[in-house]
Amino acid sequence: MSTLQEQVTAEMTAAIHAWFDERLQRTDLEQAIKRTTLQAGIFNDFILDYKPGRTTADDFDLGYDDEERPRTPARLDDAQVRELIAPQLTALVQARLAPLVDTPMIDYRFTFRGKFQTTQGKLHLTLLEYVNDGKRQSLLSNIHAYVGHTLAQGSEPTPPLETFFLARHLLDKQLFPQADVAWIIAQFERIQALNKARPDTLAEHRHHIIRAITQWAENDFLPLYYDRSLSAYRATEYALKAGALPDGQAQQPIDLLLYVAVMILRYEPSYAKSRGLTFLEIARELGSERAVRMLKEGSGTFPDADIHVKNALLECRANDVFATITIAIAREEADAYAQALAFITHLLNNGFPKSYQIKLKSKVKTYLPIKGLAKSDTHRFFANALAHASLQPQLEAYARAAIEQFEFYADTEGEKNCMPGSYAVFGLGLLDARHFPLVQHYMAHVDEEHQSVQDQFTTAYAATFGVTTATIPVLTACLRACTDNVKLKIQADFEDVEKLDCLYRQLQGLEGYLVEHMLYPIWGRLEKLAALARKAQGPRKELLLALLEAASKTDA
Repeated sequence: MSTLQEQVTAEMTAAIHAWFDERLQRTDLEQAIKRTTLQAGIFNDFILDYKPGRTTADDFDLGYDDEERPRTPARLDDAQVRELIAPQLTALVQARLAPLVDTPMIDYRFTFRGKFQTTQGKLHLTLLEYVNDGKRQSLLSNIHAYVGHTLAQGSEPTPPLETFFLARHLLDKQLFPQADVAWIIAQFERIQALNKARPDTLAEHRHHIIRAITQWAENDFLPLYYDRSLSAYRATEYALKAGALPDGQAQQPIDLLLYVAVMILRYEPSYAKSRGLTFLEIARELGSERAVRMLKEGSGTFPDADIHVKNALLECRANDVFATITIAIAREEADAYAQALAFITHLLNNGFPKSYQIKLKSKVKTYLPIKGLAKSDTHRFFANALAHASLQPQLEAYARAAIEQFEFYADTEGEKNCMPGSYAVFGLGLLDARHFPLVQHYMAHVDEEHQSVQDQFTTAYAATFGVTTATIPVLTACLRACTDNVKLKIQADFEDVEKLDCLYRQLQGLEGYLVEHMLYPIWGRLEKLAALARKAQGPRKELLLALLEAASKTDA
């Protein structure tokens, strides 16, 4: 073996020893697998990634390889790695693994994979696939017991941790070589039924199910038919392999792909929905007639009566796959908009994607008196509806159904991005004080990192209602949700000690950085507020100093 090969082998050997030694230092391994009968061990994957001078070892593959030129040119070729280095690495891992296979550290299976930078490019090798059949049989027994007792006969909510493991096990070819997709889907549906009374944990269960099926699709099923690559924007692109169209036996896996596509579209945040649409398009390309119907008519989740209404006043049609609601107003009457609002609210209350958009056919073109909002059909529909005073309670009910942090109307982007419910809330909030609690509820859910239209509403709100002891609680809720770019001209209003005291009381208990953030649109930098405090007298001086102290405090 050459000196170069010895150096490279020594570098990779050190990384392997370090990986095992570090994990052997853990003292919580046995306790970890006692949390559930569905975990046989902790580690099941070991990936060695060799780049000259930068060898890493990890529990999982971090993803696609960088396509950039390596920092240090590779000097080994594929044959040297395969024939001379790989056998030594495999033997070393086998030796380190042997005394650990029956301990909590190692799962029922263990795969050792290597990625090696060579003169020909990136060489991927699976160097070892180990299965502990005793652990495997025990785990299978536990899975069937769990499904038969906890799911089939149980009536109580289940821990999300158990769904995390079960979802992955049901799609594991080592455990279930001939997957029964209908049975697997039935278990996923049962998990959701048992946990439906707890919305927060139900979302966690669904996330685990979606994650497990997505990993199965991307790592096991789709590579049978597609080549994967990364676009310039780091998005996954699929290209159908020549002659790779599936036979009839692939229908079951396609059904599972469609199942997760619908789950993604219904339950995942906006940024994830493109993956659901991609899966639907792939299923269509693979010959699924059901996928064709879903792309045209929707997922089939909703009854026909829920997705299509037509009468003399209007026609409404919804497609949950594309998250679109088409509304054609035949007669511009309050009752037409009332029916449309009822149609939309019912859908949202029953799982229709909240990041939807409206396609409107109407002779009326009204928009809210707020600068910076998208001039979209969705905006126009709610502005039109707001012209009918009798619809205010219905608009509020819609808004409360629609508001969801991290969701956005599908026809907005960038600086015009806005959470579902925004137009209804903004319109109602500018009408009268009855809707102030709704505004506060809305602001508590704003994702200010991805939305800034609340800045424009806050400016309009202050201009409409001014600064009073009745409006200050709403203004502070708005200021907390605003970005640093909001512009308000209300400093003079706080010359009034009563208003200043009201503001101070609203800021009690908040962290210092939040107080500073909320004071900035009024006075600017804290130095300016400090200068005003030095010149002030009496109660006003005390309140200004108290605001400065509140803005300067840090967590203990």
